[in-house]
Amino acid sequence: MTGAVLAVDQGTSGTKALVICPERGVLGTGFALVRPRHLPGGLVEVDPPELYDSVLDAGRRALAEAGEPVVAMGLANQGETVLAWDPETGRPLTDALVWQDRRAESVCAELDEHAEELRQLTGLPLDPYFAAPKMAWIRAHLTREGVVTTSDAWLVHRLTGAYVTDAATAGRTQLLDLDSATWSPRALELYGLSAERLPDVVDTAAPVGTTTAFGPEIPLTGLVVDQQAALLAHRITGPGGVKCTYGTGAFLLAHTGDTPRRGTSGLAACVAWRHAGRTSYCLDGQVYTAASAVRWLTDLGVITSAADLDPVGGAVPDAGGVTFVPALAGLAAPWWRGDLRGSLTGLGLDTGPGHLVRALCEGLAAQVVALAEAAASDLGTPPAALRVDGGLTRSTLLMQTQADLLQRPVEVSALPEATALGAGALARLGADPGLSVEDALPDGKPAAVYEPRIGADEAAERLGTFRTAVTALLAS
Repeated sequence: MTGAVLAVDQGTSGTKALVICPERGVLGTGFALVRPRHLPGGLVEVDPPELYDSVLDAGRRALAEAGEPVVAMGLANQGETVLAWDPETGRPLTDALVWQDRRAESVCAELDEHAEELRQLTGLPLDPYFAAPKMAWIRAHLTREGVVTTSDAWLVHRLTGAYVTDAATAGRTQLLDLDSATWSPRALELYGLSAERLPDVVDTAAPVGTTTAFGPEIPLTGLVVDQQAALLAHRITGPGGVKCTYGTGAFLLAHTGDTPRRGTSGLAACVAWRHAGRTSYCLDGQVYTAASAVRWLTDLGVITSAADLDPVGGAVPDAGGVTFVPALAGLAAPWWRGDLRGSLTGLGLDTGPGHLVRALCEGLAAQVVALAEAAASDLGTPPAALRVDGGLTRSTLLMQTQADLLQRPVEVSALPEATALGAGALARLGADPGLSVEDALPDGKPAAVYEPRIGADEAAERLGTFRTAVTALLAS
């Protein structure tokens, strides 16, 4: 297939859109800000119209800048953000509960005795991070009207009138049977959602409808959850490859082939994508706060923006004895303790902004190391390298710290918008069934490679200090 495609990444703090041509690269870009509300008690919500308007705004900007027609569209979504809405009118009936929202902890507590059964069925641990607990909470506390779905199903309905979700996003609900990639009657029963009208589960690359929301009629042929889109954009299409995206949170995914791997390390087993009826799987682990932790430091006045990480952190040689566990929205995989709060220890009168910045970088990098080690445990082999993307990969300090603590090369993507690029590749695949996955993907050469600059003993010592701080949190 020749011709450009529109790729839209509807994320937590904004929507990015690219017009991508297979021969000429990125022809147009657009961005629209999204402002989630962080409320007391771990609540995070956003106005659904703001999500939809951001898709239209970013998409129209990218199309205007490109100045030429597109032959298809791909849409990536946040994965676990949910809302109730009227399927007749498309009108939202609730705010959207963002993936970081913790209000469904009570739902999970009631299902605790079924946690292992649900993990075996769906591949996911029992945690309010996922969609099903939020869906059940909405039904119990907000409304019984309409349908309750992940945000992608609502966005697609608004764009095309179709009522669908893709297999990868459905795999983030804890309602999908992981082996068959179909809705699980047992999981629906446990969550009290058996009577729900759920969207049809479709391939991540397939025509689902057309939209005129951007002006001309555009077929929507690619749908996927954001992190799986980034995995694809890194050209990780078979077992062995591992990537981490540093966005609002940090998300590590390892491809496991065409069979799910339900390990014991604390990672989630998920659908990576489904193309031409064939399902690929991955292991998935999260750090809930990455760029959002940097934003927290910014809000405190320690730095003025993420661009300050390198100059401020580079002004001191080390963290000065400060240890930061940046669990500002709880600890995710492999611990799954979303109820915990972060810790900042080792402070003294000589502690300055640079020490806090370095401690944050070490804390983020150490959490990613924990995810990589968990993936290695489940797969039986450590990754040869870590492929990375996302806004925070611009920080030399963070990336060097990551390579040092991981003791593996860190390969920074030359394509900072990996999620949108993955969605664009799926759009091309959905529009042209004869295309191979590899032919639909961008060139995979890294823009930079960070090699470890410290020895294994020093890395182990620094990781040990971080783990001691985590152990203290877990015991508190």
